[in-house]
Amino acid sequence: MTIDAIQSEAATVPEFPVRSLLVRISLALRNWAMKRRTRYALLELTDTQLEDIGISRSEARREVAKSFYWN
Repeated sequence: MTIDAIQSEAATVPEFPVRSLLVRISLALRNWAMKRRTRYALLELTDTQLEDIGISRSEARREVAKSFYWN
């Protein structure tokens, strides 16, 4: 194998996109935090407000009990 062939093989190996990975992690953390905040905000609503958005108090409690990073 010549040096040219080795260099061309090395050029086809993609570089690991560290910046892209960090951006995706940052976005995931932001998304998880937003889910957590909005789910806990449900607990602060009155029964009338919950009724207006079409969920019951028990449904709000179930939503808050969900893990914020999987659902």
